Amino acid sequence: MSTDLSTATGVRQSVTVVFPVRLPAAPPWETGPLPLRLGARTTDAATRQTYFTPAAARALYGTPERPCRWHTFASVAHGDLTLQAMEILHTATAQHPQHALAVLHFEVKGPSLLTTLRAIGHRPTAGPDPLDGPLDPAVLLAGIAVPMTAAGPFAIARPYTVAFFTPRPEHTSAVRVDGRLPASADGWLWSLASRSADADFPSAPEQFPVQTADTVRVSADWSALVLRHGAAFLGHRPDTGDGDFYEFAALHCRTVYLDAILLGTIQRDHIDELTEGLSNVFEGRRLARRVTALERHIAAFRSTYWRQHLTAHGPANELLLAFQAQYRLSDRFAEILAEAADYSRLVQTQDNQQIAGALGVLTILGLPLSTALGVLQVLGDDSPAHLLIGLGAALVATVGAFATRYGRIVLASLSGDRR
Repeated sequence: MSTDLSTATGVRQSVTVVFPVRLPAAPPWETGPLPLRLGARTTDAATRQTYFTPAAARALYGTPERPCRWHTFASVAHGDLTLQAMEILHTATAQHPQHALAVLHFEVKGPSLLTTLRAIGHRPTAGPDPLDGPLDPAVLLAGIAVPMTAAGPFAIARPYTVAFFTPRPEHTSAVRVDGRLPASADGWLWSLASRSADADFPSAPEQFPVQTADTVRVSADWSALVLRHGAAFLGHRPDTGDGDFYEFAALHCRTVYLDAILLGTIQRDHIDELTEGLSNVFEGRRLARRVTALERHIAAFRSTYWRQHLTAHGPANELLLAFQAQYRLSDRFAEILAEAADYSRLVQTQDNQQIAGALGVLTILGLPLSTALGVLQVLGDDSPAHLLIGLGAALVATVGAFATRYGRIVLASLSGDRR
């Protein structure tokens, strides 16, 4: 029997909500990422660092000397949602040192996962936002961090969501049959990632293969899809409950796979800020100083956050690349590098013009004067009157030289715009 996703209740249902906040100070929480447990395995920073490259691990977890991530466990129920834990990842940028990402981990009860996602996405026919009342981010983070408003930097229209769903035997729309995955499985995956039902976003059949082209087949048992406003993980065989592989899958979804998406979010925010900096580079004076600062910010971002390879394990890399593709981050960063190089060449050209102008001024000033003094020295004339006459003649020649086309070019280059 097939079941419609809007009425389906999975064996495991969770949603992780990510949104930007302003972090005035380090929160009074435990340091490090959320340490979930599965048997003898604990997903603390030490364990996760073995999964990622050292550079990616520093960006996601910080160092003992400079922590950037904190967590706390919670238990707040509201409707079909139960908050289990919260995290904050400090992601300071050059212009906004208090920028951070807040992460809320929820479990979902009953056939409400798609309904919850649609409400978070503010779909026109969806119900009220579940992130309200006791689950309002402003309430949950009171005194800790301030959620970004629509007018704030890095603000997004709605929080980013990461959904996880494992099917029951009756959910044949998502389950492999004889090793083959039905087309409806990608439809479920698309709905969970896009936070939409057919009534919200009727996808054209011709476009559906393109929309799901970046689907990551983590294994035969489950798949993932990363879109601009949400991601989803969907199981493809019935979940047998306690002791099933999906316990490990759920752990990975909320830890290292979530971290890959968080790193992509950090990259997007920094690239947005660099793009804004490039668009304002000609506003005001001191162009050379602004271009130099921009190049320094680009170099810092490139060495700290710009990664396309996170780990020797494939899925996390594929998830990051899928997120980057949704926002064209690789193309945008290449454009930033090219534009910054153009501005650097412009500054270098202005500097060369200034140097050439200074040398031209020295030539125009020095040549008549040195000629006049040289003539007097050759003639052996040390008369003060003749010296004054020579200096006057040199001054007239200098003024005349500045009045020529070459002199005007020298003055123009020397007084060029140094904004």
